[in-house]
Amino acid sequence: MINKFIQAAIHDAKYDWMDEDKAFFATIDGLPGVWATAPTVEECREELIENLEEWILFGLTHRIEIPLKGGINLNLSTVEVAFAEIGAGPLV
Repeated sequence: MINKFIQAAIHDAKYDWMDEDKAFFATIDGLPGVWATAPTVEECREELIENLEEWILFGLTHRIEIPLKGGINLNLSTVEVAFAEIGAGPLV
């Protein structure tokens, strides 16, 4: 579920070249605070994915609502249901 969310979010990423910094800058619409900069598009995408993963974990840990991406809901109630379905027990 998280991988599909990340794929959907990365599909919405916007990349811009910053002449002044000689680097690419990337953001994801609807996910405030998720951004990356790097000298190549590929490095920028990798950094963006890493930052997105950390952003998701922070949101889940602090019970901050995570916007839907690709129709996927990662908010705690959905994750708890998924864990219960596989018998993983409650999240603490």
